[in-house]
Amino acid sequence: MTPNYTLSGRYRIVRSLGEGGMANVYLAHDLILDRDVAVKLLRLDLRDDPKTIKRFQREALATTELVHPHIVSLYDVGEENGMQYLVMEYVKGMDLKNYIKKNFPLPLQQVIDIMEQILSAVATAHAHNIIHRDLKPQNILIDEQGNAKITDFGIAVALSEHSMTQTNTILGSVHYLSPEQARGSMATKQSDIYSLGIILYEMLTGSVPFKGETAVSIALKHFQNEIPSVRDFDSAIPQALENVVLQATAKDPRDRYATVEDMANDLLTTLSSTRVGEKRFVPDDLGNDETKIMPSAEIAAAIDAHRDLEKTQAMPKSQPAPATSTATQPTTAPTSAPDPEPLPTRSWSKRHPLRRRLIIIGAIVVLFLIAIAVGWELSRPQSTTVPKVTGLSQVVATTQLAKKHLSVGTIKREKSNSVAKNHVIKSTPGAKTTVQERSRINLVVSSGAKAISFGNYVNESYTGVAKSLKAAGFTVKKKYSTSAVTEGQIISQDVLAGSQVLPTNTTVTLTVSAGSRYVDLKDLTGESKADILDYGNANGLNITFKQGYSDEQKAGYSYDQDPEGGGAVRAGSTVTVYMSRGSQPSSATTQNFYVKIKVPYKSMTSVAGQANDVKVYLQDDTHVFDSVYRDIGITHDTTVSIPVQLTGKGDAKYRIVRNGVVWKENLKVTNNDAAK
Repeated sequence: MTPNYTLSGRYRIVRSLGEGGMANVYLAHDLILDRDVAVKLLRLDLRDDPKTIKRFQREALATTELVHPHIVSLYDVGEENGMQYLVMEYVKGMDLKNYIKKNFPLPLQQVIDIMEQILSAVATAHAHNIIHRDLKPQNILIDEQGNAKITDFGIAVALSEHSMTQTNTILGSVHYLSPEQARGSMATKQSDIYSLGIILYEMLTGSVPFKGETAVSIALKHFQNEIPSVRDFDSAIPQALENVVLQATAKDPRDRYATVEDMANDLLTTLSSTRVGEKRFVPDDLGNDETKIMPSAEIAAAIDAHRDLEKTQAMPKSQPAPATSTATQPTTAPTSAPDPEPLPTRSWSKRHPLRRRLIIIGAIVVLFLIAIAVGWELSRPQSTTVPKVTGLSQVVATTQLAKKHLSVGTIKREKSNSVAKNHVIKSTPGAKTTVQERSRINLVVSSGAKAISFGNYVNESYTGVAKSLKAAGFTVKKKYSTSAVTEGQIISQDVLAGSQVLPTNTTVTLTVSAGSRYVDLKDLTGESKADILDYGNANGLNITFKQGYSDEQKAGYSYDQDPEGGGAVRAGSTVTVYMSRGSQPSSATTQNFYVKIKVPYKSMTSVAGQANDVKVYLQDDTHVFDSVYRDIGITHDTTVSIPVQLTGKGDAKYRIVRNGVVWKENLKVTNNDAAK
């Protein structure tokens, strides 16, 4: 994936963040929400591997269920040209592994604070019955404020998914692997607790407890060797804190903390004076005995023997009674036992044969009817409700349907200007419809936007036109003008009628009549941006924002305007309002440079010589991005000069819109972009 490639028309790739065994991660910019995101893209060589795809989808499912400040958020799931991707929160910082290397030794209180954040996030996952199974410092991100966030739920599994764990299959990183996982047993919540104990050990000592030349040798140490003492590494570490490591990493899961919350509660008091002099933790099953180290061959034999014992053995049909001790077995039968009374010579059934047969037949009929009713009820498919999947990506929609025991039927692809590519337009049956379980739900999926012919909206009411254009996917901006035309009617439009445009990539500015009245302009200083825009719309005024530093006004509020308040202005006039960025940094240096962009003229087939409408949007120290910096008409290729002023570490960006369509933009302008 190359820089500047735009995924699904929305996520522009900036640079690579890292490569993994299953997916590559990129820094991207969300063009719609104007924010940086992390895009995890399934590797091309694995996109046809069903196991990898299932793991990738499982990560999306697990992450969508978990909302926590210390778990990386999932924003979107999609597919483009057979490439599946996840869009996640971008955490600016480094992973815990590198953080330990850079900052070791960490203060004990900081270790506890970071672990408490991690434990609270894992507790949320466990509350949803989701086991991470691959907890390690590389999957824990530390942002610039020191906050921890867990990521990579690629091999996380719900407790009910027994089929996902196979005997002798080891998932997870071997340095943090629990003994039961190393043996190939199913991971439990206690397995995550073991990994958390290893992470705590590494934060205290700067290294993992077990090392080896091969993964197998390290795995053997996890269930053979005792965890090295952190107090041997640093005697200043309290015994109470070491005990948390020892209990979390006990060989037997039953000796570990019952829950992550228990581990967190124990950890929070480890520096308390009340726990000074605490004895070293010893698992119940070990007592005072020394840890016995079994050779790997004996371990394998023990595992095989254990499996043999678990096999069910069939009991012979005729089995002799077990021999008993001669001291307890009587040698002769008691002579005083009375003989049983002889049975009557004629039973009740012989006296009433017909009644007996009727009762037996009636009982059989009743049992037969009950069996039929029970069988019918058990075989009848249960009802379920179709979930709402419109607007979801095809992958997420499939997952949501599976939760309701439904599957995807036929998939039809249609162009759509209101639904993103590879997202569901509608389902049949629709949402909230009651259907039988195991039913197939047909989906209509967007194949992307389609170019349409832009209409002529001059002399129409702005309110209705703007509503319909926004529903079609257009970005609509309004500009007022003094006119004798009825107030609220459209006077002109900057997108030529009849031109072919993509709605999701088109910004249209409609010039609306503000009438010919005058407005008493009020003093707008000290107002917020939202309040100023509301005032401008209510009075038919065009508001243009600029920004600058002000020692008198706090950031986000206006400190000046042009023209000044108190006078009368004609409706449709433009008022420039200056918004404060706060006080100017004392040590900041200011950069001033020009960016020059050559905008090519695009000929109009319908109108020869028709000028192109070019709007330039700029954000720097003095300009804001949602206000037009320049609005020009060009009839030939024209070079546009954009002056940029930056103070300190501020960011600048520009966007050029030609005939309503975004032609070019740069969302991170630096001095390297300056005209030479």
